[in-house]
Amino acid sequence: MKELVRSNDPVLLSWLTAALTGEDIGSVILDVHTSVIEGSVGAIPRRVMVSDGDYWRAARVLAAADSIGRGDG
Repeated sequence: MKELVRSNDPVLLSWLTAALTGEDIGSVILDVHTSVIEGSVGAIPRRVMVSDGDYWRAARVLAAADSIGRGDG
């Protein structure tokens, strides 16, 4: 598995997992319980992981979202 992104932003994480699912790309979010235990400090970001074979497709989904967020898309 490869790390696609690290974030403490629950909206980004929710959107990204839904977008990946829509493209038939499986994902796992790691460090969820650790970040909950540490409270609202935000010191431990959650990691979105995808399989090695899906990494480049998943990276394109993330890049497309980033360009839309910037107003490029």
